[in-house]
Amino acid sequence: MIRNATSRARRAFRTVADAVRSTVTPGSLVRSRSAETVADPADVFTPEEMPAPEEIETSAAAYLTACDEARAADRGKRKSRKLLDRLPSGVYGRFTVERTPSSRTTVDLDEVRATYARLGLGPVPMKRCAPSLRITEAAEVVAFPGTDQDAPDAALAA
Repeated sequence: MIRNATSRARRAFRTVADAVRSTVTPGSLVRSRSAETVADPADVFTPEEMPAPEEIETSAAAYLTACDEARAADRGKRKSRKLLDRLPSGVYGRFTVERTPSSRTTVDLDEVRATYARLGLGPVPMKRCAPSLRITEAAEVVAFPGTDQDAPDAALAA
């Protein structure tokens, strides 16, 4: 009973905190504040290998469509899980609801931090995740340097 009330209070606090953040700095809920970019990976196209601009536009549009469909599917799954997560295990019509242990594991950072502190090893070393690919549609069309045009020297040097 107390645990249930505590989790409800925690959930209410997170909701209020997110609402305050969304009105004060809405971008902070989605992106980091720095306009940080990372270097291109090593296997990007060379100027001679570049596909046609139409092929790039088609791929970018397909990627954005797939992202929108994935977000819609995730919203549908979350909506369904609200009911399904609260069901006890059992058979419901054609469907069986049961819980199985996950085979995925993750590092217990609290335990690792405690071990590092106990052994005097300093802070836990961390590394960044792989960079995310972000595709946005331009407000205006920018001419893409094709093979028949001279590419800027900066693009060749990179």
